[in-house]
Amino acid sequence: MSDDWGTTAPTEGGQQPVTSEPSATTHQSTNSNDWDKTSDNEAGEVQDGDAQADADTAANPSLKFEALTLGKDEFLEKARAAGWSETTAFDYTEFQRQGGSSADWQGTAAVYEWKDEYGDVGPSIPELEIVLFGGHHQMRRGEHMGNFATATITIHGPETLKRIKSFEDAGLHPVVLENIKLAGYVEPTPIQSYCIPPILEGKDIVAVAQTGSGKTGAYMIPVLSRLMGKAKKLAAPKPNTTAPDYNPRLHKVKAEPLVVIVVPARELAIQIFDEARRMCYRSMLRPCVTYGGLPMDVVLEELGKGCDLLIATPGRLCALMDKPHVLTMSRVKYTILDEADEMLHSDWEAELNKIMAGGDTNEDADHVYLMYSATFPKQARQMARRYMAQDYTRIRLGRSGAAHKNIRQHILYVDQDQKRECLYDLLVNSKPGRTMVFCNSKRDADLIDDFLYNRGLPSTSIHSDRNQRERESAIRAFRAGRVPILVATGVSARGLDVAGLAYVINYDLPSAMYGGIDAYIHRIGRTARIGHPGLATSFYNERNEDLAQDLVKVLIECECEVPNFLAHLIPEDGKVEWEDDTDDEDNESNGDGFNQQPGGANTSGGAAEGAWGSVAQAGGDGGVVVDNAWGTAAAAQNGEDSGGFTADGAGPNGGAAAASAW
Repeated sequence: MSDDWGTTAPTEGGQQPVTSEPSATTHQSTNSNDWDKTSDNEAGEVQDGDAQADADTAANPSLKFEALTLGKDEFLEKARAAGWSETTAFDYTEFQRQGGSSADWQGTAAVYEWKDEYGDVGPSIPELEIVLFGGHHQMRRGEHMGNFATATITIHGPETLKRIKSFEDAGLHPVVLENIKLAGYVEPTPIQSYCIPPILEGKDIVAVAQTGSGKTGAYMIPVLSRLMGKAKKLAAPKPNTTAPDYNPRLHKVKAEPLVVIVVPARELAIQIFDEARRMCYRSMLRPCVTYGGLPMDVVLEELGKGCDLLIATPGRLCALMDKPHVLTMSRVKYTILDEADEMLHSDWEAELNKIMAGGDTNEDADHVYLMYSATFPKQARQMARRYMAQDYTRIRLGRSGAAHKNIRQHILYVDQDQKRECLYDLLVNSKPGRTMVFCNSKRDADLIDDFLYNRGLPSTSIHSDRNQRERESAIRAFRAGRVPILVATGVSARGLDVAGLAYVINYDLPSAMYGGIDAYIHRIGRTARIGHPGLATSFYNERNEDLAQDLVKVLIECECEVPNFLAHLIPEDGKVEWEDDTDDEDNESNGDGFNQQPGGANTSGGAAEGAWGSVAQAGGDGGVVVDNAWGTAAAAQNGEDSGGFTADGAGPNGGAAAASAW
């Protein structure tokens, strides 16, 4: 039996039945990009053998490997035979020749430079258009968005929230619409369909959604659309950077952004900057990015050209806020926190409070705050109540902190001293593709990178001890496919979006003390982005017992098989219940949470969406407003049946799930 991956479907416990052939470490089917184990290496069914062997296998289900003793050339030949590309080393000689710096920073990538004679809309620049939209490394929508659409949409707010069914129906600025088409966005994702309308109306929003669901576009598209029609009035003066006599020292201006986007990671900042470059194309809005590791003289030169949209990490932004001759926040209309929960968990609360309330920030009534996150814990709720309007709206796609069914998850029991050989065995016996390997320490990241590289596999690594030039070079090579294996610590677990990233391997599972199941979800969420399928394999042993119960819950929730060595943790009734404080608003001291708006009746709304299906919002009078998936809105009162719609056909799992890859 084969699934849509073209792989042999695993038997119980995710294992293949034992054949009469000698025992092997892994089993790979002929057209396979999946990894499955022989059951005599794990706590699975054994076809024959004495009782003592069965007991030994059950007591120690770890995969067993013998260290290979091949020469360097033999390892290289083995890697080439498996289909992996040539290894590529970082050029430290060139790096040192440039004085430890480089002009090729991703933070200085080309943007559309505006000229005053353009009028309202700038002309096309074919060369830049190819750079921004023509790359085959840009993420495209996959075929399995139905697994997002079947998730429940929950909306809490003071009034009925309408959603859009297409970008053309949203009333977006023509330039934004054209850029959306150039970027290949066919239709809004579920989170975008609900976020775009209220942002266009100037509402404060908190959006909680799964990884890979299109959160960046959910705020970038409406914010830029709303500003483009007013850019000449709102934007600060900028120099003509295309003029022959332009001098960055003589003609520099103070940066006065209209939009500030704060993110926790450098790689995520660069990624959002790339999206901003695309969406600002042919407009007078100029995006900039700043992050730790980017030389300050480079930052100052870019900001001196003018900045309407600033993407920044918290530490670097706070440093610039202390330079009022360089940056002023007085014109800011939108403050956006992306991955807000991660920044609060990372002890950046002081920096965030300074960004949200400090300096010369615009405090007018038209200042909009947007928060995007995968979870919404107590600290984030407190910040929302402190800075956002009392009638802000929260939109949640699925369970807070949930994974999605587009990720096929496998758990292997591997003893600590067997991990390196197991990792190598998986890679050489799988179809080559972009693969992220996660570990828990910077030292291990370097050691694993060296181990794979010395065995002829094209690998590189990123972590906080590598200099910024190395990190950017690693990401660039990984995106382009020149180095398809990236070993990383948690620095890249948040938000990194790489087209064609097929596999994630958790060499180390995150401990419960350092991220726990939330970190696991974000790691495996690097694959299966925007409707594409993906595979996540994790090495488990006795060190990970603190994560075991939550891991089993995730596997059950995503309809993945639970291995036999964790089967004892499956609930007797098969139902998964999560205990967290994400929605514990009613128990907090002040009653201005989502469920109870100040001075009024209960206005919370639960919205259930099935494959772009119906959404029901309860108002204070019990009324319900329903939007059919592709048809017109219909009104219902007192809980009438909404006639929900499933886009991918009828079925026992809501249509879309039945027609999905799984």
